[in-house]
Amino acid sequence: MDETAIYVYGIARDVPAEAVAGVRGVAGAPVATLDAEGLTAVVSRVSLAEFGEDALRRNLEHLDWLEATARAHHAVVDAVAEHGVIVPLGLATVYRNEDRARGALRERHDEFTRALGRITGRTEWGVKMYADLAEAASREAAPAPADARPGTAYLRRRSAQRHDEEETRREILTLAGHVDDELCAIAATRRLHRPQDPQLSGERGWMILNAAYLVDDERAEDFRTAVARLAGTRPELRLQLTGPWAPYSFAAEEEAWTEY
Repeated sequence: MDETAIYVYGIARDVPAEAVAGVRGVAGAPVATLDAEGLTAVVSRVSLAEFGEDALRRNLEHLDWLEATARAHHAVVDAVAEHGVIVPLGLATVYRNEDRARGALRERHDEFTRALGRITGRTEWGVKMYADLAEAASREAAPAPADARPGTAYLRRRSAQRHDEEETRREILTLAGHVDDELCAIAATRRLHRPQDPQLSGERGWMILNAAYLVDDERAEDFRTAVARLAGTRPELRLQLTGPWAPYSFAAEEEAWTEY
């Protein structure tokens, strides 16, 4: 029989039995719960052959495996979130056995309790802002004087183009700051993420804002309305709203680690 470990999806309180009944998680494993110190870990028992330290190191390099595991992980978190608050943990949070998992609940009780308090009654919304610099610069480019010689006209155009691009970049960065400020005024808090590589995101243009906002549920409509209004600020700018999500960006710090 294969050796097993405990895979943890997230931490909650008072998870009803129906929240995990029939739910399958990573590697198709059944989902269950472990309780300690008034907290509940949402877990699956998984094979060390696939989720052991060495196996994880190999598997995390395979995109198909990573995608399937991430999808299953998120599906479990979403299923539990329909029944209550859950602090999502990072992908591949694995403990050697149930005692180790319960020990983590005891050792990190205060941290998880604070996280649950922070996200209760709130959900995460993602906002990305893209800019088409070429379009923005072309809209503002000034024509060369009619009496300019061809060589001189070219140099003037190039100089003006560089100036326009720099000025446009500054204006767009300033505008992105205003957008973020307005959304922060509605949200309880926000986290900034690194801009994504266009090859990974599949999006054209310069990503100038990649943020997650934790929004009180009663203000969700205000937040969506603000994003829609801000999206029409300039034609060369585009705002992308995603969510609502389980609050991954606002979970307990340093949650993604493996212990055996």
